[in-house]
Amino acid sequence: MTRPTITASAMLAGAILLGTGLACKKPEPMQAPAPVKQGPTQAELDAKAAADRKAAEEAKRRQAELEAAKKAEEAKRLAAENAAALKRAAAEALKDIHFDYDKSEIKAEDRAQLQKISDFLKAYPAVKVEIQGHCDERGTNEYNLALGNRRASATLQYLMALGSPDQKFTLISFGKEKPLCTEGNEACWRKNRRAHFELK
Repeated sequence: MTRPTITASAMLAGAILLGTGLACKKPEPMQAPAPVKQGPTQAELDAKAAADRKAAEEAKRRQAELEAAKKAEEAKRLAAENAAALKRAAAEALKDIHFDYDKSEIKAEDRAQLQKISDFLKAYPAVKVEIQGHCDERGTNEYNLALGNRRASATLQYLMALGSPDQKFTLISFGKEKPLCTEGNEACWRKNRRAHFELK
């Protein structure tokens, strides 16, 4: 078998075609060099530091507001608890004492009650109490107002003897104006002859 021979003209034609193909090929586009990364400018650093400071101050202010609100809520809760405790203690201690007909002397049976009132006032030194003198319906208005005043005064003197300062009290006489009971009998009149205590 004979080998094909490549003639010089065929070689020349091949070279021309190859050169033509290379000449028509588009050149690859040149890539721009990657930009060199630069750090932030001083102005940018200063702006970030200022923003960070502002954010920290705002967080601190909000935390302070939150703590103040918690303290206020706790103080409110404690005040409500203290007020409720005072109300309960007053209801227990400030009970009426009673007097004999046309009398203003403290009865032996009421001394323990007055001691409870004195103890209550020592436990709550800021408290002020109004002592009200009351009478039954018998007698004139004027007489009963004077008798109610004597009853309130006798009660005050007894409490002072137990150690309660007089500036804790105010006195008032209602005479027969505010009866607890309106039936015309001794059981009812006994309830009305009293010293009554009100928180002020």
